[in-house]
Amino acid sequence: MLKASDFQKAVELIEKSENILITTHIRPDGDACGSVVAIADAIAAQGKNAKILLPSESPKWYEFLFDEKPLVLGENVPIETLKKEKLGEWDLIILADVNSNNQLSKLAEVIKQADKPVLVFDHHITGDGFGTLELVDTSAAATGLIIFDFIKYAGWQINEKIAQAIFVAVATDTGWFRFNNTDSRVHQAIAELIAVGVKPSQIYHNLYNSFTAERFELMVAMLNTVELHFGGRYASQHLLQADFDRTGATHKDTESLINECQRINTVEVAALFVELEDGRIKCSLRSTAAVDVRKIASKFGGGGHTMASGVHLPGPMENAKQLIFEQIEEQMGKI
Repeated sequence: MLKASDFQKAVELIEKSENILITTHIRPDGDACGSVVAIADAIAAQGKNAKILLPSESPKWYEFLFDEKPLVLGENVPIETLKKEKLGEWDLIILADVNSNNQLSKLAEVIKQADKPVLVFDHHITGDGFGTLELVDTSAAATGLIIFDFIKYAGWQINEKIAQAIFVAVATDTGWFRFNNTDSRVHQAIAELIAVGVKPSQIYHNLYNSFTAERFELMVAMLNTVELHFGGRYASQHLLQADFDRTGATHKDTESLINECQRINTVEVAALFVELEDGRIKCSLRSTAAVDVRKIASKFGGGGHTMASGVHLPGPMENAKQLIFEQIEEQMGKI
């Protein structure tokens, strides 16, 4: 848990800033989207100019969180402009759910060159020290929980919209409260958010009952590749670029699909390998704690949590699958 003095420093940093740019990691998930919306709305309510900039477009099922379509790097904000202006008018940068070069992608260089104060809210173990002030709590199930505690400390109002954003952040990073990181702190926070007016059934529908036909077909393609190893303890699955071409789905549509094979009662570790347009393989890893997937991802330049991590690997597909297989085999041999 963070100290009150840490929160106070963050309050003071925000109070002396007028124009605040808020961003998160590439391929923003529920915790990322919920966190940036919550902190942006809370800061804007204090009379500040708070603007969200996403390093890549968010999935459509998170659109209901945003009042207006957020700025997206490379879509309506050229990276060259940011570099040239060194973030121009912005006098404070907030990083939510991210603190690493890999996950910030092209924004990392811009932030380093801009020489602006940076406030970090994050719960990941891996980090590259971007913050002038870092509110990092690795015991938090989601970054949204840290932001929730911060807003309460600051004495700012948590309206239904902010509460909804925090609920999405926590619900998605706990697998709708199924993962082992779902502790009493999570349930206490959720109770408070529901009391504000959050409607869990509607949020669940928005998040999980809103598949397009293309995304559903992509999931079917993925499930047809499932392979079980080590007596069913490790499940691997993959998607090729051809699968996206055939179904019409996009890479954003892969979010959370890795969880499907964990319905198999023997599976302790799962990996989803996705072929990217540049030939690299994006590997998402999930574990029930039998295997520390953060160690595996970190070995190849990735990162995340003990039970949920990711990494980019060199192709071809079979090469990437073999690299991860060997690491899982090594850890399982010690259990």
